[in-house]
Amino acid sequence: MAETTDIVIIGAGFSGLYAIHRLGREHDVICLEAGEGVGGTWYWNRYPGARVDIESVEYSYGFDEALQQEWTWPEFFSAQPDLERYANHVADRFDLRRRIRFSTTVTQMTFDASTDRWHVHTARGDHIVCRHVVAATGALSAPNTPPWPDRDKFRGEIYHTTEWPREGIDFTGKRVGQIGTGSTGIQAAPIIAAQAGHLTIFQRTPAFSMPSGNRPMEQEHERDWKANYADRRKQMLTMYGASLMTRPERSIHDCTPEERHETLEKAWNSKSAFKLMLAFNDIMIDRAANDLVAEFAREKIRSIVKDPQVAETLCPKTYPIGGKRLCIDNGYYDMYNRDNVTLVDVAAAPIVAFTENGLRTTDAEYPLDIIITATGFDAVTGALARIRIEGVDGIVMADKWADGPTTYLGVMTAGFPNLFMVHGPQTPAAQAQMITTGEWQVNYIANIIEGLERDGLTRIDTTPTAEQSWAAEVDAVSQYTVHRFADSWYNARNIEGKKGGFMIYVGGFPRFAELCEAAVEQDYAGFVRA
Repeated sequence: MAETTDIVIIGAGFSGLYAIHRLGREHDVICLEAGEGVGGTWYWNRYPGARVDIESVEYSYGFDEALQQEWTWPEFFSAQPDLERYANHVADRFDLRRRIRFSTTVTQMTFDASTDRWHVHTARGDHIVCRHVVAATGALSAPNTPPWPDRDKFRGEIYHTTEWPREGIDFTGKRVGQIGTGSTGIQAAPIIAAQAGHLTIFQRTPAFSMPSGNRPMEQEHERDWKANYADRRKQMLTMYGASLMTRPERSIHDCTPEERHETLEKAWNSKSAFKLMLAFNDIMIDRAANDLVAEFAREKIRSIVKDPQVAETLCPKTYPIGGKRLCIDNGYYDMYNRDNVTLVDVAAAPIVAFTENGLRTTDAEYPLDIIITATGFDAVTGALARIRIEGVDGIVMADKWADGPTTYLGVMTAGFPNLFMVHGPQTPAAQAQMITTGEWQVNYIANIIEGLERDGLTRIDTTPTAEQSWAAEVDAVSQYTVHRFADSWYNARNIEGKKGGFMIYVGGFPRFAELCEAAVEQDYAGFVRA
């Protein structure tokens, strides 16, 4: 027997939790969460070193002033346990758990056009009929598993970084292999190296990383933020990345070499992680400017890593700095000066298979006791693509998106009425501070739903024409940035066989918000309501 509700929310991460709170004021809502707890990214990613790269006073909820005042962050850039603790506090403080069904994976959704209702099915047998679905499934929530054969033959242990045991892993005296040197791998490796007998890093593409500058929270800094939260939250929404990081007006080309070096050196040694990319106003739009900063970063790597050959292998040379998501570390490059760490360049000699005793590349076999797969995610579309979502006239979302996702404003996709996405494809996603922008998107969706009900309507959809218009906007703004020169999860090129196409809106959050609001104000331009 099917049960009914107004809205089903998929995911109890930070956006999902706020969606329960915001939409639950006026509607019956049920949240379906695959995990056993709340927090989304910060529930699943508990690998050693997991830490946010935006200051925690910003990377937090702004919808409740009392919450902002009562919560205290122990560090500038909080670690996973504190972020998960915060998510649990919010769930308890606002009584959200009663609306959440944990350990419940959505497997299938079908839209009934005759009643304008979604039928949502789960792996444990739930059948829920609802008016609307809000997919808060996360941009980085579907693990990417390495495709190499003979995984079942390996006699040791294999762990993906999103499936880290809560009790931890004992690396003492073990031969550990880590596959992947993106943000996750860079955070985890130094901590693993300090315990392991030997750590072998398998690197396909080197990453640009800079020191985090993390430190204990200063009471004066916290008091200042708490005294000015209201104004700063408003200001954040006017900034490119919804974070108080200002870009100077000066071009790198207006400086002497000495001035340029002094400015970049100051940014590198600052205690605010991304200041290197904000040292000049043209780093992300002018390839020549970017090349100068990239070479500065490469020289830093060469100055830290003692073995010249290892240092050169660690230097990214095939894409612009910032073209892929920049990484933040705590001693990553210094780690390669340890005697128990080896770097393997799998761009030169690719991994071909697991073996009984470890991993085999095209030119060697590496004996290992534990393999860590820090191989990232089937980003942005992966979580939704793993659900069979059937819209109008039997169209299946995974089929529609086979050549890349199509959306209107990143919030809807044509043929799937009343299905809304938070941080969906073609939104700013990780290019903007995701808690603040997630709150904004949930409010936007809530206003659309409330507008439907106020006008006595039951369905909202978009059109292929609107999708094409939005795709043109997404592509146009990407052409102004150096992102177009890099293969990454921003354009789906991190997954073998997945079609490219820009999946992240890089025109800045203020422009994104302006265009979203304009569509509603212009009598729901691009939407179809009935």
